[in-house]
Amino acid sequence: MPNSHLTVWYNTRCPVCDAGIDWQRNKLVAAARAGTIAFRDINAQPDALAAHGASLDDVRRRLHATDANGRLIVGVDVAIAIWKITPGEGWLATLFGNRAMLPLSRFAYDRFADLLFAWNKRHGRW
Repeated sequence: MPNSHLTVWYNTRCPVCDAGIDWQRNKLVAAARAGTIAFRDINAQPDALAAHGASLDDVRRRLHATDANGRLIVGVDVAIAIWKITPGEGWLATLFGNRAMLPLSRFAYDRFADLLFAWNKRHGRW
């Protein structure tokens, strides 16, 4: 994926999401400058992924991204795509994205995302 582009959409109003992406972005400064990856706040462009059928709440619930071909990537698959291009984190992509672990990774991510979404909603982070 080094020659492709990934645009990651996330919820900056979620303190967990914002901190996680901020931490990851700091590791990917060179990739961002090279145009390999971009991080976007869905709250600034709430309809950005509407053409893909993703609502604002969908993106607030789970990470979403588009690749260089315009394909939508959702949930843990976004994390795996990010890890693949992050120096020193390819092993995470291999571990959580392999054929045997991917279903479990998706299930665990989705359950955590559901809990985090509910927590943010209860605290009025919209």
